[in-house]
Amino acid sequence: MIIVSPLSIGLAAGAAAVVVGAGVAVYRRLRRKTDPVELERLRRVGLGRTGRITTGEVTGLIEPEGPGTALLLVYRYGIGGVNYEVTQDVSTLSAVAAEAARLVGRTISVKYEMKHPTNSIVICEEWSGIRGVSLSQSDPATPLVHGTFSPGESELESGG
Repeated sequence: MIIVSPLSIGLAAGAAAVVVGAGVAVYRRLRRKTDPVELERLRRVGLGRTGRITTGEVTGLIEPEGPGTALLLVYRYGIGGVNYEVTQDVSTLSAVAAEAARLVGRTISVKYEMKHPTNSIVICEEWSGIRGVSLSQSDPATPLVHGTFSPGESELESGG
């Protein structure tokens, strides 16, 4: 029969805690920090793939006042009797940025998250809810749109 003293159990537990703590510290130091721009791109693409579609209208445009400020497209839509007015930063989506001034007053399709209807997009790297605005294959940051829907049209109706 082997007798283990409480001191040796405590030392082993302490050593294990030090090793785990050092491992966590190394992991945190070496892991890649996600850029806020990349997080926003991932949000748009995810919503573009899974969001529900409704009809909306572009109500305004907030243009950048200086370097480092965003070009914001203001739009509104209604879901279940509740009206939402939100903005989307379209400065990284060159196809929309070029047409932004002509979009005010136009009817659009909006993709939104069912559980959080304020989480919505008008356009992303893989989907466009703006009729006549598609993303160019020549711009590597914005691949070709997989499906563009007219207001009230579903993915099944458009074949996308």
